[in-house]
Amino acid sequence: MFDYEVAFSRNIGWVTEKEQAILRRKRVAIAGMGGVGGGHLLTLARLGIGAFNIADFDTFELANFNRQAGAAVSSLGRPKVQMLAEMAWDINPGLNIRQFSEGITLSNLDDFLKDVDIYVDGLDFFAIAIRRAVFAACFRLGIPAVTAAPLGMGAAVLVFLPGGMSFEQYFCLEGCDEEEMAIRFLLGLSPAMLQRGYLADPSRVNFEERRSPSTIAACQMCAGLAAVDVLKILLDRGKTISAPRGYHFDAYCNRFVKTWRPGGNRNILQRISLWIARRQLARIKAGKDLT
Repeated sequence: MFDYEVAFSRNIGWVTEKEQAILRRKRVAIAGMGGVGGGHLLTLARLGIGAFNIADFDTFELANFNRQAGAAVSSLGRPKVQMLAEMAWDINPGLNIRQFSEGITLSNLDDFLKDVDIYVDGLDFFAIAIRRAVFAACFRLGIPAVTAAPLGMGAAVLVFLPGGMSFEQYFCLEGCDEEEMAIRFLLGLSPAMLQRGYLADPSRVNFEERRSPSTIAACQMCAGLAAVDVLKILLDRGKTISAPRGYHFDAYCNRFVKTWRPGGNRNILQRISLWIARRQLARIKAGKDLT
């Protein structure tokens, strides 16, 4: 028979019994149940979070196998949100999980964020339009929001706190076309760009086709790093690095960098990086190798 206290007793020591009871009463919203979002759900379930709102409209396919929690031969064609909910219930049968199998839309956004204590972003990198809407709603509702990006074999984390800098103020996406938004989102997430030095095949990054490489190592790092920030915020355990500050850890390079971009993408360093990135993208489109 399942027993919550026993199941999560090994968390005690790093959190107190009282704090574990607090986590049990918290509700976390996660949009996207793919490589990043699915990992977020299972990791936070093992931390003892008691309730989730999860959203994804997609089903599992073979191309998901290299990185996505829940992707297996037995889950091919199955809805991601349903499969991940079942996996989370296997960890904690007492979980309260609200499933949004149609994904996140403007019409269900307020319902998705209802009674939520924190939002964790697991949307596909290129789903920028709906991501902007979700973060704007979090800012309006005073909900902390965490995004962790899988980059190469590392992860970059940005946190947006109530009363602080907003997602839109940081990324400066207003009036941009899709390609420019993608460039600004990438450079805003990763000002240090630690992953760039070991990209083996630049042609695999294709903004027009909304395609880029990803590794399980990076996705799992995202889940671990984001979970720590979620824990600190929900338990009010000290200062959290938040926008315009962020951090990036890359296991391949064995480097950890704290980033600070006052003004976000309006910062002079970011503007220079964006100019360089646009030129590099143009070279990739022209079929030239990057050096």
